[in-house]
Amino acid sequence: MSFEEEESLEHTLLVVREVSIYKIPPRSTSGGYKCGEWLQSDKIWSGRLRVVSCKDRCEIRLEDPNTSELFAACFVHPGQRENSVEPALDSSRYFVLKIEDGQGKHAFIGLGFNERNEAFDFNVALSDHEKYIRREHEKETGETSNNESHIDIHPAVNHRLKEGETIRINVKPKPTSGTGMLSAAGLSGGPSGSAKPKTLGLAPPPSGTGKIRSPLPPPPNDPVAARISSSSLKAPNEDTRQTDPLSDFSKLEVHFYPLSPNLILYT
Repeated sequence: MSFEEEESLEHTLLVVREVSIYKIPPRSTSGGYKCGEWLQSDKIWSGRLRVVSCKDRCEIRLEDPNTSELFAACFVHPGQRENSVEPALDSSRYFVLKIEDGQGKHAFIGLGFNERNEAFDFNVALSDHEKYIRREHEKETGETSNNESHIDIHPAVNHRLKEGETIRINVKPKPTSGTGMLSAAGLSGGPSGSAKPKTLGLAPPPSGTGKIRSPLPPPPNDPVAARISSSSLKAPNEDTRQTDPLSDFSKLEVHFYPLSPNLILYT
């Protein structure tokens, strides 16, 4: 295959307008890289990132946004993504790329995205390429297995009814003896109303011997309340003397006049 034919098979999966590239120190532990250790160093480059699918290989290209000049490239071979792209341990926006010059030399650089959604799209693009390679591999293996007369052990099952077949469904009749909510409450649910409704027992009303008291006492300076209280404190004999003027005859004066001698009395 010529170089022109190989270039025509390229497919761009992702383009990010601006990313940052950092020079990182050697890995301090076997656990991984931490961007907090090299983020304070000077940024060595910023530009455009492109993820390109080249048949089986995926390339991460760092290019100048104005001239499209290639700054560095990271090659992700099938099944070797962890060796070429490694996420940072302390941030989801930073990665470590293994760049190669095509002559057997390689180096590790830090890659940083400005937004988290850009880093998410970067991971999705790499995953899409892996799925594409897996599907192509399954197609090749599927054609080979068909040539070898492979028998499917899970044939499709036809659940459609044949001509003349019927389905019988048993449906329970609706109960008419009043087993529903009305009967549970003791009421008649039938149209004839033959069953007597169950009377509901109610508590008797409170006895009238108790006086209804006001929930709140009257204010201390209320003239009406003072008048009622003073009248209730009066003795009953005083009220009788005031209302009945004939109850006391001590003040009445009796005058007797002499009879005239000419007055004839008849019996």
